[in-house]
Amino acid sequence: MSVETQKETLGFQTEVKQLLHLMIHSLYSNKEIFLRELISNASDAVDKLRFEALSRPELLEGGAELKIRVSFDKDAKTVTLEDNGIGMSREDAITHLGTIAKSGTADFMKHLSGDQKKDSHLIGQFGVGFYSAFIVADKVDVFSRRAGAAASEGVHWSSKGEGDFEVATVEKAERGTRIVLHLKSGEDEFADGWRLRNIIKKYSDHIALPIELPKEVAAVEGEEQPAVEWETVNRASALWTRPRTEIKDEEYQEFYKHVGHDFENPLSWSHNKVEGKLEYSSLLYVPARAPFDLYQREAPKGLKLYVQRVFVMDQAESFLPLYLRFIKGVVDSNDLSLNVSREILQKDPIIDSMKSALTKRVLDMLEKLAKNEPEQYKSFWKNFGQVMKEGPAEDFANKEKIAGLLRFASTSGNEGEQVVGLAEYLARAKEGQDKIYYLTGETYAQVKNSPHLEVFRKKGIEVLLLTDRIDEWLMSYLSDFDGKSFVDVARGDLDLGNLDSEEDKKAAEEVAKSKEGLVERLKTALGDSVAEVRVSHRLTDSPAILAIGEQDLGMQMRQILEASGQKVPESKPIFEFNPAHPLIEKLDNEQSDERFGDLSHILFDQAALAAGDSLKDPAAYVRRLNKLLVELSV
Repeated sequence: MSVETQKETLGFQTEVKQLLHLMIHSLYSNKEIFLRELISNASDAVDKLRFEALSRPELLEGGAELKIRVSFDKDAKTVTLEDNGIGMSREDAITHLGTIAKSGTADFMKHLSGDQKKDSHLIGQFGVGFYSAFIVADKVDVFSRRAGAAASEGVHWSSKGEGDFEVATVEKAERGTRIVLHLKSGEDEFADGWRLRNIIKKYSDHIALPIELPKEVAAVEGEEQPAVEWETVNRASALWTRPRTEIKDEEYQEFYKHVGHDFENPLSWSHNKVEGKLEYSSLLYVPARAPFDLYQREAPKGLKLYVQRVFVMDQAESFLPLYLRFIKGVVDSNDLSLNVSREILQKDPIIDSMKSALTKRVLDMLEKLAKNEPEQYKSFWKNFGQVMKEGPAEDFANKEKIAGLLRFASTSGNEGEQVVGLAEYLARAKEGQDKIYYLTGETYAQVKNSPHLEVFRKKGIEVLLLTDRIDEWLMSYLSDFDGKSFVDVARGDLDLGNLDSEEDKKAAEEVAKSKEGLVERLKTALGDSVAEVRVSHRLTDSPAILAIGEQDLGMQMRQILEASGQKVPESKPIFEFNPAHPLIEKLDNEQSDERFGDLSHILFDQAALAAGDSLKDPAAYVRRLNKLLVELSV
């Protein structure tokens, strides 16, 4: 062993300590995944070397045969994994092995519950990586040297998986990384060739470079120990280059865990090879759960990019629109040059064609999932629905297709569940209904009990109930679906078209005419508080509501703009009253202008509260209400 210099002891990042504790205590039921994770990391290191060597062939240092080797020592109770990839410098080892360099770390830690079963799922969402070594080892030694660095610039990193780690400079002749796991008591099963071979075949057969194990050679008594012979135990060909008919579901699932840094199976996948004007292969996956950084639009995202089987880029975001940023997988092109960069990708017309085709492929995959496995799609929507709602604004070409994938709560659905698709809504629409009706609001309880729905309940018309903060913004980009236009039931002058009989329309006109005097008195009483006063066609039970002007912003959009510090354009609501309600009849008969004004403002404020709005002058409302209560009790 070379002499160690510049030896120092450093503390782990707080998050690493917590993650190590969790992995040691939560993943005991699936210990063998440690080998899959370490092999995946080694594969990534070799990919990075292969790419960097395109422009700097000297990095190969004369050794162009890239591989991973796994060995064991039963007597010493160790398992060793070695790659001849890019390797690490001293700084790399401190950074990559001492901290979790991933966005969303703080969120990850916030979600930890202390429940081992739940937390093991969280680890899966976050990715396991190098620290999985401590599931089976009570000490881990890492010897590494970055390609291109001098042999004297090797690094030895060592830790027992507790509060700190040691790092020292050592001599290392070969580039790459060697990881030595000192197995815990009771984990001797992994210091076994047959066991390691089975794990590699099970989890890492798809890795596109040789994974070698020592060949079992029987020793002959009296002869010298033969030199170690190595044999490749995996298929060692890129999974996406093989015909689909030859690939088992289990292989697809394991490859996802490699590219997605996840240990749950994906919900769905799509494997495709395109030949003709453009030539490329793609293998795209829909994860089962959302990552913690899903809503950080600037977080790293994208597909692994290969050019003619050579790894080029880890997160190439140019191949899918931002609303599909949760999709994992690989794309391998024959038409791009090997010196491609992110900047070039953004300007290359080939990318536009590939992006369009890959986007359609993902949407087709989701359509298939929704049609054939509705329960799985329900799970997908729960995790990724809000991100999909960004689609109609970003992807005009696929707006109708995306709209068909959207799911909403409705007056006919279960309590608040977003399970109603637009096609399903139209399939059970009333005869003569040529509109898709919806209502937005802050909470399900608020919209479900909104007075705006009264006439729809009376006529048995289903209304979509939209309560996600993004919904009003979404509907500003969705004008119609399958030829039927969307109508906000709280906006403008409600027209039910063919759903109202001629008799209903005529009776409504006559009532409106008979109440023209009341309309004028209310306009005078409410003054600048309202844009308009009119007789309502929406109400059956409530005395009054506030409607939004056709071109005005709704409450959700106003709150979004206010929260982002933008100026919100001024607008006033439309006050609608129910002429058949006893309170309105009393108001109409009220002779005192002062009392009429107080009652009008009370009704206005109650309508604002029912709409989920806050009162402009709560003290005035309380004062008027108390005054009315005193008068009633006298």
